[in-house]
Amino acid sequence: MEDIKIDFVDFWPDLIKTNNFFYNLLSEFYRVVIDTANPDLVFYSCFGYDHLKYNCKRIFYTGENIRPNFSGCDFAFSFDFNNKKNHYRLPLYLFYIDDHKMINKLENLKVKEEYREIWSKKTKFCCMVVSNPKAIKRIEFFNTLSKIKRVDSGGAVLNNVGGRVKDKMEFINDYKFVISFENESQDGYTTEKILEPIFKDCIPIYWGNKWVHEDFNPARFINYHDFNSEEELIQKLIEIDQNFDLGVDMISQAVFATEKQDWNIERKHILLMIESVLKLKKKPIAKTFTGNFYYLKIKLKSVKKKLKNTLVK
Repeated sequence: MEDIKIDFVDFWPDLIKTNNFFYNLLSEFYRVVIDTANPDLVFYSCFGYDHLKYNCKRIFYTGENIRPNFSGCDFAFSFDFNNKKNHYRLPLYLFYIDDHKMINKLENLKVKEEYREIWSKKTKFCCMVVSNPKAIKRIEFFNTLSKIKRVDSGGAVLNNVGGRVKDKMEFINDYKFVISFENESQDGYTTEKILEPIFKDCIPIYWGNKWVHEDFNPARFINYHDFNSEEELIQKLIEIDQNFDLGVDMISQAVFATEKQDWNIERKHILLMIESVLKLKKKPIAKTFTGNFYYLKIKLKSVKKKLKNTLVK
């Protein structure tokens, strides 16, 4: 195996450098070394500016609703639909599938009788577990649905179960429906929110990416965007809640859209994209005029922010 030196910076706080999607994928084909001083390649995200310290090749990844700044990276993975040669669509839910070893269950369906048994044990109607109080659309829907039938909230927002639940996945397991609204609506932006209920054999009530049907089978979830009104959507929920066979039929559907490519093929494509960056003969963008201009813009932004904070004090 060939050695490859990499590092991860500006990611979410609990990212494990030696156990994440990119590290695990590369480890199948390379001896991967985490090198914080002189890496061949840096993967960075949107939670800081430490990537500016590196003059090697850079790959940007975001699971947030943020578009890549291509003047700062040699390649980008994001949720976005675009045809740039130095971009590949990798929404957060795909990162999440690999990190949590979900693919076998998601792709290998059970027999109908097993789904009947699973659905019979879901004794509660609907829940949500969220921590973002600014997602107004989700909060409004929770309040509207709660007027019709009780909805349990196990997160920090609108908690009505006696405190935040310790294990989200264990908590949602007892429910037929899970409110799975994204924090924001943006084409292509699909996170783990639709995936977690599916993994626990619940039915997601999804709002967010209007193109979500490109990734997930429309028969496997309730898509807010498919209804003319919330009243119509809620009527559908009540209908499924009161009809055992309708619920069983939904949770037994294939998870992914028919056109969605096999996960193993997808992983190979992602590997090829990373290898193409490693094999690029031209100098890293960090050493170009464009990269230097990006650096100066970020530094100027940082100085302005510090100055503003000083004036406020």
